[in-house]
Amino acid sequence: MAIAFFAASGPYRWPDVLMFAALMGCGAVCIEATRRLGMPAGVSRDLLSAWWLPVALLLPPIYALLAPILLQMLMQVRVRATVLYRRVFSSAAIGLAGCVASVVFHAVVPDISALSKGAGVPIMLAVGCAALFALLNTALIVIAAHTADPDTRWRDVLWDRESAILDVVELCLGVIVAIACGLNLALLALALPPVVLLQRSLLHAQLQAAARTDAKTGLLNAAAWQREADTEIVRARRTGETLALLIIDIDHFKRVNDKHGHLVGDQVLVGVAATLRSQLRDYDVVGRFGGEEFVVLLPRADITEARRVAERLRNRIGRMAVPADDALITVTISAGVAIMSIHGDDLIELLAAADLALYRAKELGRDRICIPAVQPAPPPAPMDPPPAA
Repeated sequence: MAIAFFAASGPYRWPDVLMFAALMGCGAVCIEATRRLGMPAGVSRDLLSAWWLPVALLLPPIYALLAPILLQMLMQVRVRATVLYRRVFSSAAIGLAGCVASVVFHAVVPDISALSKGAGVPIMLAVGCAALFALLNTALIVIAAHTADPDTRWRDVLWDRESAILDVVELCLGVIVAIACGLNLALLALALPPVVLLQRSLLHAQLQAAARTDAKTGLLNAAAWQREADTEIVRARRTGETLALLIIDIDHFKRVNDKHGHLVGDQVLVGVAATLRSQLRDYDVVGRFGGEEFVVLLPRADITEARRVAERLRNRIGRMAVPADDALITVTISAGVAIMSIHGDDLIELLAAADLALYRAKELGRDRICIPAVQPAPPPAPMDPPPAA
């Protein structure tokens, strides 16, 4: 509807078409220059707003609606073919946000050439409209994500620190490119290489992060978790702080796979991982150890705190329900807990102690938390009486 309305609302000028083609060409170069690096699975970020924002600020709103459609189609064909409705929704969200930003900017800055003359007011208004674009686009995506999964907490789909920083970078890039493009279209040749380099750096960082995470659950994989845990243990040993380690196992997980299939089993793993993340602190180190086992490192937690956290996790996961066909699947967990300096002084010793406690929890009937018994120190040997004089 928006495309139909704005397509019929005004004349088309060749300079506008040329600028639009040049900006889309720069976006296409960015996509082609980074596609050989690969693309991490799931949601990934890019810097294509560096080209969408100038379109919104410098050209009529119809171009802001068309720009994401073209680049999303190119990514679908050249980068990774994903579910089509996601591309459609992304194009619509970006296009509508860009259209609103374009309408507002053209309303408050009638002479677009003022943006490239260095005046402070038009530049600040451009920054404000770029921020409006980011807010609207994020709001549409967040509403869609929460509607698709109502159990997801709002804070899990809203900005985190990294995405907020990236949005600020995109905002700044988009305004700078708009100013350069307004000065002289040929300056895009100078703006393109830095944007490509930043795009490649961002994608490389996302691929590195993907290599550290378990594909099914999004938690740290076993190797990455061990590196993080080793770092925390060294820090705790240096500062003298307490530290606890939990090994968590889903009870009778094989029965879930045998009865309902591995796809449903994967949903159970995802649900358990989401519950773990939601119930732990930001600096707790949680990972998937393999199969149906998870590991959690609790910095600055003593035996009382570790037991309390483990019981809370057991209760929350026990109340979790995963839909499968016409049934709701519930699972329980068993956990073994080990405390640094009580059950071990390094990661290997703590894992061995927690694993022994987990085995004990299974022996006792599962759905429970166990802590290894600490052997009392042997009494000192009696001293021989002094020899008689």
